[in-house]
Formats: sequence, structure tokens, C-alpha cells
Amino acid sequence: MRAVRCHRFAAIDAGRGGGGNGRTLQPPPHASLPIRDVLRLERVPAPVIRRDSAVDANKVLIRTRYAGIQYPDYLQAMGLYQIKPELPYTPGMDVAGIVIDKGCDVPDDIVRIGDKVYANTALCPEGKGGIGGLAEVVRISSDAVYPIPNGLHLSCVANLGRNYCAAYHSLKVIGNVGLNDLVLVTGSSGGVGMATIELARAMGCRVIAGVSDLSRKGALPSSAGADVVLEYGHDKSSHASFKSEFRTSAAKLGHPHGASLIVDVVHGDLFENALLSCIRPLGKICLVGFAGGQRPIRPGLVLIKEAMIVGSLWGRWARENPNDFRRNMSEIMSYMVEGRISARADNVFPLEDYAMAFKLFEKNSGRGNTVISMMEDDSLHRSRL
Repeated sequence: MRAVRCHRFAAIDAGRGGGGNGRTLQPPPHASLPIRDVLRLERVPAPVIRRDSAVDANKVLIRTRYAGIQYPDYLQAMGLYQIKPELPYTPGMDVAGIVIDKGCDVPDDIVRIGDKVYANTALCPEGKGGIGGLAEVVRISSDAVYPIPNGLHLSCVANLGRNYCAAYHSLKVIGNVGLNDLVLVTGSSGGVGMATIELARAMGCRVIAGVSDLSRKGALPSSAGADVVLEYGHDKSSHASFKSEFRTSAAKLGHPHGASLIVDVVHGDLFENALLSCIRPLGKICLVGFAGGQRPIRPGLVLIKEAMIVGSLWGRWARENPNDFRRNMSEIMSYMVEGRISARADNVFPLEDYAMAFKLFEKNSGRGNTVISMMEDDSLHRSRL
């Protein structure tokens, strides 16, 4: 079978970044190898279900149709993600495909051969931080496999983990948001940001979306359902303007004291310059990422603002609460079937052009949901659904 393989880390092998300290950093493209130089499309042995193996008894074999690719997958290939796989490895956490075999201990009420399924490699030991998905056939624990309802195209669920699971965990598990709560989303033109907007609106919330450049990125969060889209720019002056505009917009939406929840994928200087002033007393700020870099958080400011700051990583919670997570997955896909959130793939690339998908994130132009198709005759290539 064919699989994309990473044989070295782009930033580390260029002599910059990484360093093995286990922290995610903002990648320095000027000091890194091109992402295409560390990835290769190769022929590798296809996995099988071994009937005489107790280890394979609960495994499912999936013929991959679509694999999701997002910013963390790019960071991992750079060597800048918090989890560094052993080289060489196959990138990819999110898989959508067809079940072609299963172990003897996998009951039919979980999955049947021929079913359309979504699978998440981060939820099983083989995933080791969410890898292995960018291959034509994937073997995975049945605990990490979820049936896809009729009416959903496989491409539309190929980013559930990186985007929608991260968003739903922040909104539901951490934020506990409800009807008419105000949610502020940073990095709102990206995959997690747009998923957060859609899910928050489906849950009855009001949403203010923030982007770094309104003219280039403002249309996407608007299309996802944001009530207001504001620009926070890149400097202290822009952050101050954003803070003022947020207060005005929040008051017009009936929330003069600020947001109940902020889902932040940017951090950097924006966090202290603006976000801490946008949260209402006893509101929560979910840290999903820090694309704008890491900055120290001063406890005195948090105390004055009476804010709660929570790191949002859904993987551990999902493994420890499998029934609740399965319920969340069902709710997300039900929202898609009902049309309450968009079932879409914004950027679709054929497997042969996998490097172009990664290059979107190398150029910081990855918007919405990016997926790679394993089907040679797929009419969705490079299209927007």
C-alpha cells in the first residue's frame, strides 16, 4: 500500500527549533527545511488482522478514503509538536473510510464490515500522539472507531478530531456553554476556529470571531455563522482597538461584562493585551494553541480579572471517558446531518499532492478543513464543497 512517511524533522535537522524540550513552538520557516524535503510517498506493507493474535482481536482494518491534515500535523513533521514520534513515521490523526476486516472480539453493534467509519489514531496505543492516518489501509483499535451516519460524505468527517473534537471539548466539557452565552474565538479562520463558531452557534451561543487580517480572513468566520468578526492585527495598537471594538460588540449582543468563554488558539501578546479584558468575571479562557507564540501569564492580572484559564486537550479526557466521548462524537455528527453545522471539506488534495496540503500550513494559509483523498478518481480534488 501507499503511505506518506516522515524521515526527519524539518526544523530540527535545519539546526533550529525542537531541541527535545517537549514544547510546541512557533516554527521559523526561514530556518527550516522545506516540508517537502522531509516527507515521502512510499510503498509499505499493508497491515492485516491476524486471526491467531490476541492483540488483533479488538482491531479494525479500514481502507482509508480521506485523511485530515491540520496545523499540528505540520508542526509534528517540523519536530516542533509536543509529541515527537519515532522516525520514520506516518503522519495523520483523522481517518474516514470503509471497514474491510475486524477482529473476532469486535461486536457488530460497534462496527460491521462495509460500514463507513471515522477513526482517530490518538485514541489507541498505536497512535502515539495521533499518527498513522495518512496511509491507504489503517489498523486501529475498535475503541477509536465511530460509525458515520448516512447522508454524510466521508470527506466531511475527516477532520473531526483535530477540529471539531477540540472545539466541542472546549465548549461543552470545559466551557459548559448554554443558550445565549457569548463565546469569543481567536484564530477563527482556521480549522479549530471555524469548528468552534459552528458548534457554538448550534448550541445556541452568540459568537464574536477574531482574525489577524479582516480583509483576507474575515469571510470564513462569517460564513461559519459568527455574529461579529473583528480584527486584532499583530501589534499592541491593533490589540487595543480590538479590545475596544469587542466591548462595543459584546454590549450590543447583550453581554456588557464580556464573554462567558474565550477559545484561544493564538495566545502570544494578544492574550495579555486584549483577551484578559474580554472575559467576564468568573469566565473561562480555553487555551487550545499558541500560534502567536508563548508568553508568560501574570497571575496578578488573572486575579484582577477573576478569570479561569484552562488548557484544552481532549485526548486524555476521551480515553478516560470513552462513553461520554462516543456520545460527543454522535452529537457532532448529528449536528452535521441536521444541517446545524456545515458538513464540508474546504481543501481536498489527491494523495500524490500530499505535499501541497502540508505546504498550506507552511505558508500559514491553511483555512477550514484540509483533507487528502486516497481515491484516484475523486472529483473533489482541490475543490470546496
